[in-house]
Amino acid sequence: MPDPLFIGLMSGTSVDGIDCALTRITPAGVELLATCEHPIADDTRRRITAISQRGDNEIERMGALDRELGELFASATLALLEQSGHRAEDIRAIGSHGQTIRHLPPSVHRPPEYGFTLQIGDPNTIAERTGITTVADFRRRDIATGGEGAPLAPAFHAAAFAAQGLSRVILNIGGIANASLLDGAGGVRGFDTGPGNTLLDHWVQRHQGRPYDRDGQWAAEGEVDSVLLAQLLAHDFLARTGPRSTGKEAFNLAWLDQQLQQLPHSPEPQAVQSTLAEFTAASIAESIAREAGPLDEVYVCGGGARNTDLMRRLYRRLSPARLDTTAALGIDPEWVEAAAFAWLAWRTLGGLAGNVPAVTGANRDVVLGGIYPAAGAIGIK
Repeated sequence: MPDPLFIGLMSGTSVDGIDCALTRITPAGVELLATCEHPIADDTRRRITAISQRGDNEIERMGALDRELGELFASATLALLEQSGHRAEDIRAIGSHGQTIRHLPPSVHRPPEYGFTLQIGDPNTIAERTGITTVADFRRRDIATGGEGAPLAPAFHAAAFAAQGLSRVILNIGGIANASLLDGAGGVRGFDTGPGNTLLDHWVQRHQGRPYDRDGQWAAEGEVDSVLLAQLLAHDFLARTGPRSTGKEAFNLAWLDQQLQQLPHSPEPQAVQSTLAEFTAASIAESIAREAGPLDEVYVCGGGARNTDLMRRLYRRLSPARLDTTAALGIDPEWVEAAAFAWLAWRTLGGLAGNVPAVTGANRDVVLGGIYPAAGAIGIK
């Protein structure tokens, strides 16, 4: 019997598209077979951004967008199947992260016992449209056991990238950045470090009408404002230790505007972009140094791995550790997160825990996600 195939679907904080990864998963590892990036229309992106903030008529807007994104995730899956030459019957399951519209875990929400996270992209619709069993809603079970619900990638990073005797960090730079600390002896810790691309993307969108700063060129040609940088680095989240997660609720343009208003001067937009890039690099490097101490290697994945300017800033701050992307370890950095949710779906169907309590703060290992069977599917294993 051939090894099972799983599809992972990921739409991150930056809402720059749906990453789709077709994988072959066995206890020995993960093989990436095919990938595609499915677009999200500008109007849909605007409505996702709007529903991610408090506003009127939220329940109706959320319900409609949940169904719309379910259709979009299904279309992304069908496009990947057509591109790769596979059929629905070839796929054991889809692991769909969904689109986060709120992340207010116990460490942030008051009262903490009602902390929550919410991802939309209706898995019922995905299963019905594709004919493939779908696993989704991965984060809320971890929160139900006292965790942050994030980051979830460290368990996958440990399975895919750990090496005996080497102290490694797997650094995912999406809209928010998170680090997995692999100690070389089987131990894994992890945490969100703070902003990744989200502030950079929103600032360049505001001032240049582009979705992102290609290669970080605009930031690279600007000058860092040291006063603004020090002010940004004073954010309360960056002083926290232990299990921690964050999102656009903490790092957004409204917060940045407040910081700019408090300055005794008005920096040029390009100087702000350069400072935001340095803020991302500094917050990552300082978090890693505080939690990991000396280390051998740092491998970057996520959209930030394509930002040449940001990678240069990280190189300067993380030296003498080796800095590279996860391509050096066998998985293209663009597809690591999507592959992670394919792997988490594999864990769920196998009745295996997907969280790491040392990372999320949960009080126990737990199987993550809900299972939405394809029509005619019997059993979950």
